[in-house]
Amino acid sequence: MQPLRISLVQGATRWHDPAANRDYYGERIAALKGQGDLIVLPETFLSGFTNETLGNAETMDGEGLRWLREAAAAAGAVVTGSLVVREGETCVNRLVWMRPDGTQALYDKRHLFRMAGEHERYGSGRERLIVELNGWRICPQVCYDLRFPVWLRNGYDRAEERFDYDLLIVVANWPAARRHAWRTLLRARAIENLAYCVGVNRVGVDGNALAYAGDSAALDFLGEALVDLGAQEQVVTVTLDPAALAAHRQRFPAWMDADAFELRL
Repeated sequence: MQPLRISLVQGATRWHDPAANRDYYGERIAALKGQGDLIVLPETFLSGFTNETLGNAETMDGEGLRWLREAAAAAGAVVTGSLVVREGETCVNRLVWMRPDGTQALYDKRHLFRMAGEHERYGSGRERLIVELNGWRICPQVCYDLRFPVWLRNGYDRAEERFDYDLLIVVANWPAARRHAWRTLLRARAIENLAYCVGVNRVGVDGNALAYAGDSAALDFLGEALVDLGAQEQVVTVTLDPAALAAHRQRFPAWMDADAFELRL
């Protein structure tokens, strides 16, 4: 594992305006060229968190994915965030892990926020995604998934002598009214899983008059903030240290006392 440079892009997503969001986030990605390995955008960064799915859905061969592919190539870094994507007659809240070489990995949000009717308009994902970057194993997730610790439990493979992941990433549109839960759960997930945790949320007010307080953060394995953003639009780059993570896991091997269980979907 090499030190990993991650840029957190805490933006004010434009409501139902993909072209404006491509310009807005494109400027911020372009400014990061050569500065890092991974650029993290918020959840549904081309539309805002919407239940008007059909009118705002991208397709996998559409403009949004082409733009994301070009942005990653130009920046020379992985770019990730989620989009509303149409698959046949179903829409999903899909995180796209776009590499600078144009290849991609996909994760469909598993837990759908029923309090806003997301479960009525989106299909649910069935598989957790683990990707690798610079020797790091990374688990990217979407917003409401953060509330489900069993889904996010970091296991240890004794045969392979490795953890499921070293870094948990959560992209979100998490309203300011529940910011205490967002901040608390990010820290809990880092501590209990002996892993770094990065959460990227949006700011501003959306078309449903919901306010977002940001509070994006990069946290170490103790839940301590390496960077802790406020409620304003900003981009911050942080470097994660693999040696510090390995040392913590060695001196505090709580994973050895973890309960075995089987996850049934």
